[in-house]
Amino acid sequence: MVSFPCSTKSLFIFFIISAIPVAYIISVERAEPSTHVYHYHSSGWLRECAKWDDLDRRFIVSLFEGGLALVQVPDGHSPGTNLEEIIVVKEPELAGNASLGIAVDRRRNRVLVVNADVMGNRYGSLAAYDLSTWRRLFLTQLSGPGDEKSFADDVAVDEEGNAYVTDARASKIWKVGVDGEILSIIRSPLFTPKEWYKTLVGLNGVVYHPNGYLLVIHTFSGNLLKIEIEKEEVKLVKVGGGKLVFGDGLELISPTKLVVAGNPSGRLVESSDEWETATVTAKYAGPAHRLATAATVKDGKVYLNHLVGMGYPRKTHALVEAVFSAY
Repeated sequence: MVSFPCSTKSLFIFFIISAIPVAYIISVERAEPSTHVYHYHSSGWLRECAKWDDLDRRFIVSLFEGGLALVQVPDGHSPGTNLEEIIVVKEPELAGNASLGIAVDRRRNRVLVVNADVMGNRYGSLAAYDLSTWRRLFLTQLSGPGDEKSFADDVAVDEEGNAYVTDARASKIWKVGVDGEILSIIRSPLFTPKEWYKTLVGLNGVVYHPNGYLLVIHTFSGNLLKIEIEKEEVKLVKVGGGKLVFGDGLELISPTKLVVAGNPSGRLVESSDEWETATVTAKYAGPAHRLATAATVKDGKVYLNHLVGMGYPRKTHALVEAVFSAY
């Protein structure tokens, strides 16, 4: 057994990867993709999140070894051509911590990124960077040695610039103000399922709904939660039509439609009553061995970011268009 502490999320990832036969991986990699794919070369094996920046026509990617990169998509790009990753943020003081969830705050011309100590759950932070100069605007420590074990994972931003960071280990949400000050910590009994094995990976993907609330996925239980941010009131969304277990990153594609990245690669969830109830209406099964971890929308199409890169010495990562089909 490995003697050092390891996060439950990384153990889960390792288990999934090791369980997939090599022959299957090779066959899938050689097959013609069924949907459009943006491939890009990278210097690292793992990329947790990618979000499309429509104004500057680029994907912003978080680096598991820490930092941010750009994948520029030129006009007239050929699907068979690999794009290149350009690293724009790499901070020595955050070395040893992975950059995970990101949120583009276009109104303030900035991007928010969550950083976390993946192996030991000893450190978590939220940073903000200017989208033009990549100058750091703030770096707020959320957890550290001596605090409860935490795993800062994903982030959403509201209209006022407040950020909401999920804790996948202790299942809580940090609310961080526009200038980086911690405003509150949102907790609820609904964040913690009764079954111990459903608490191994807790709150994960989060999105801000334009009508003033958050939607959050709990990975191991599959629970979808609605949080009224003014009152910090938490409700369990009653979901029918399928399960959301192993849900990871979230993306709203309209006020009534939500994409859940995870296992299978993506699920489409719809609601007609302000997310009091919802229904899983469709799914997309992409390259399972690469592990879909986040979703984004580019030109009206959903693209899934996949965690694992393939190839050596240059790794190739995939942003795969998700074309949903009904159950």
